[in-house]
Amino acid sequence: MGECVDYYQVLGIARDADAEEIKKAYRRLALKFHPDRNPGDKTAEEKFKAAAEAYEVLRDPQKRLLYDQFGHAGLAGTNFSTFSTFDSIFSSFSDIFNDFFGVGGRPQSRSPRRPGRDLYYQLEIKFQDAVFGLETSIEIAPAVPCQECQGSGRQDGGRQTRPCSLCRGFGTVTHRDGFFHLNTTCPQCGGTGRDLGDPCQACGGGGLERQQKRVTLKIPAGVDDGTRLRLRGEGDAGVGGGPPGDLYVDLKVAPHPLFQREESNLIYRAQLSFVEAALGVDLEIPTLTGSVPLTIPPGTQPGARFTIYGEGVPILRGNGRGNLIVELDLRTPTNLTPRQQELLRKFLQTAEGKASGRLKFSPGPRPTGKRAV
Repeated sequence: MGECVDYYQVLGIARDADAEEIKKAYRRLALKFHPDRNPGDKTAEEKFKAAAEAYEVLRDPQKRLLYDQFGHAGLAGTNFSTFSTFDSIFSSFSDIFNDFFGVGGRPQSRSPRRPGRDLYYQLEIKFQDAVFGLETSIEIAPAVPCQECQGSGRQDGGRQTRPCSLCRGFGTVTHRDGFFHLNTTCPQCGGTGRDLGDPCQACGGGGLERQQKRVTLKIPAGVDDGTRLRLRGEGDAGVGGGPPGDLYVDLKVAPHPLFQREESNLIYRAQLSFVEAALGVDLEIPTLTGSVPLTIPPGTQPGARFTIYGEGVPILRGNGRGNLIVELDLRTPTNLTPRQQELLRKFLQTAEGKASGRLKFSPGPRPTGKRAV
């Protein structure tokens, strides 16, 4: 269209028309100049395109504002372009034509091509396998093309194909309402446009059947409880040449008898007597691969934490490992013998800080042996 043409004049509306008035005006002109109603009329075709162009601009608040301020020149920086063909109009306003007339702009046949469904599997693994990784295999039963009919869903394997008798091979059937055409998927062939005969008895016409198979699964080091792994293409087969679905494996990690996990760190609780905490002791701390020595200094308090670096969990999708954190849990002795009670009373009498009600333990000689915990 030339720049001298006013879009408001094309639709026959005032410049302050609201969105509903713009829509009604375009509907009226689209009905009047629709090419199916005016076959071979070039003037009607141009008016149909002009109305579509005006509606494309005025229905968009941003484009309308630029047009009101700068005219056609204001549209140069937008993605607006004029309509050169009917197909471009019907493609852009397919939802609008459905809203206006209850029909689509042009016939569209539904493709039977559908992707396969995803499968889900829960796998329980050991604590150590979650930490260090594991390669294993699992058994699943995905849907695969039926061997009896080669996935066609028909008894003869779909070899004796012929056009559908209802839609004559188009995949859609047309319902006429005046000069408008409503196209829907053919109910007889499901949009394939083919008549394939009787359904396959093995798969019931679905074209798929369940088949057991083993899948290799590589579990990376550092996974945690609840981690989900994705294996692309290991789900159900697609229909009509569609891509297969995926397999999702949800991991459940069994607890460890000694360690608790906090992200990439491991927590180990070591039990000490109050005498060992007061005098100090050398311990052997277990790890996932062996043990490491740890010196507890004299006077260590309950709940104290010591960090052993690099003995935790490998960092998933990263470098390095977390740490092993040793938390001390002091034990109070029970069932003391008379001799033990007597010694404790003597210690209490000689302890400093008795007047304040608090005991301060003086470091004693360091033990020479190591105790494994």
